[in-house]
Amino acid sequence: MIAAIRNIEDVDKVIKSPCEICFLLSGDIFNLKGVIQKLKESDKLVYVHVDLLEGFSKDTVALRYIYENMKPDGIITTKTHLIKKARTLGIFAIQRLFILDTISLETGIKTAKSIQPDAIEILPGIIPKIIKKLKKEINIPVIAGGLISDKEDIIEGLKAGAMGISASNEKLWYM
Repeated sequence: MIAAIRNIEDVDKVIKSPCEICFLLSGDIFNLKGVIQKLKESDKLVYVHVDLLEGFSKDTVALRYIYENMKPDGIITTKTHLIKKARTLGIFAIQRLFILDTISLETGIKTAKSIQPDAIEILPGIIPKIIKKLKKEINIPVIAGGLISDKEDIIEGLKAGAMGISASNEKLWYM
């Protein structure tokens, strides 16, 4: 498991956890260095999501500054120019891809092939669980769409509680 830290207040919980790797999805220009240092002193590998940091620009100078002065094990970003720069600086780079539909999947594949990040993180990870969570949390009908490619996807979405399934694949319209 990888511990994703959305709130700095959760750092101590991550330190106590058995997770050896953490994704730092929060932080700012004032606390980032201390948080990274604390996690690394606890033998955690730390990957910083540079897009979500406050007080830093989203450019290659900030990337270099963070890496050289704060020493994370790597970075996470949605920005291809930062992945490219990270690669030239020898920084382990994770490309975060939001897979929302077939077009974003195809674009993500094309981007990953051309940029060659060290790893890819895709979101959402598991659609049926997200459908169930939405059904539990809100009282609004849920329609599942994006990445629907076969009958099994349709059945699983409906079992999870979706009231309907949206698909661009014409063959699926006749299921």
